[in-house]
Amino acid sequence: MDYLPLPASGTTPRRVLTIAGSDSGGGAGIEADLRTIALLGVHACVAVTAVTVQNTLGVDDFHAVPVDVVAGQMESVVTDIGIQAAKTGMLASADIVATVAATWRRLQLRVPLVVDPVCASMHGDPLLAPAALDSLRGQLFPLATLVTPNLDEVRLLVGVDVVDEESQRTAATALHALGPRWVLVKGGHLRSSGRSRDLLYDGADFREFDAGRVPTGNDHGGGDTLAAAIACALAHGFTVPDAVGFGKRWVTACLRAAYPLGHGHGPVSPLFRLS
Repeated sequence: MDYLPLPASGTTPRRVLTIAGSDSGGGAGIEADLRTIALLGVHACVAVTAVTVQNTLGVDDFHAVPVDVVAGQMESVVTDIGIQAAKTGMLASADIVATVAATWRRLQLRVPLVVDPVCASMHGDPLLAPAALDSLRGQLFPLATLVTPNLDEVRLLVGVDVVDEESQRTAATALHALGPRWVLVKGGHLRSSGRSRDLLYDGADFREFDAGRVPTGNDHGGGDTLAAAIACALAHGFTVPDAVGFGKRWVTACLRAAYPLGHGHGPVSPLFRLS
């Protein structure tokens, strides 16, 4: 496993802003982002968009943060600390999506933005109001350096049911038409294959990122962890393909280190980095 360079002691590390919801069970969301960002030697800043009531069995409820507070967090971090990349996760509502996009434009940010279009939990619990899908497609996707939907999110966003390589390419093409510079259609939910095959597309070329499927039921937070690792690599100046390759290797290692927790799905774990 290759790693990002660690900052020398006492020097300011790279900074990544995660704009996402909090997972009270600690498995996904901002909590998963913070674990990966810290263990990759990057300083994490946060803009909390929602507080969830959840554990390993599912999401029982969530409370969206007021939009002025979301915008205020973003501005406070950017104008003082500065960032080299950002990622989004759970955005909860159309108003929050619109606020994140408007604040990004107002602050004239020119750093890489990874949009993980979180629509539902791994248990199928909704984490985004249906009306917010239009805001994601129309307002946030055109600002994105990279979008990283799973197959369930692909179905909601562009109506393509990915079942094979051809439909995965169709989905990537449809998503790219919405405005992001790059699209990564993740294949982890395609359980019919013994491989986990992700497809990256920039409007001209397709690139495949393939790994053996890790046999574990503890995969909570995998998407957040992947997007956070990619954002960290982009903050270090990696190209998008190289950042995706790094993120794929990182999340695969995190799946191998996943641990049981509670009575449901345990989290993927970057704690292997400490050994």
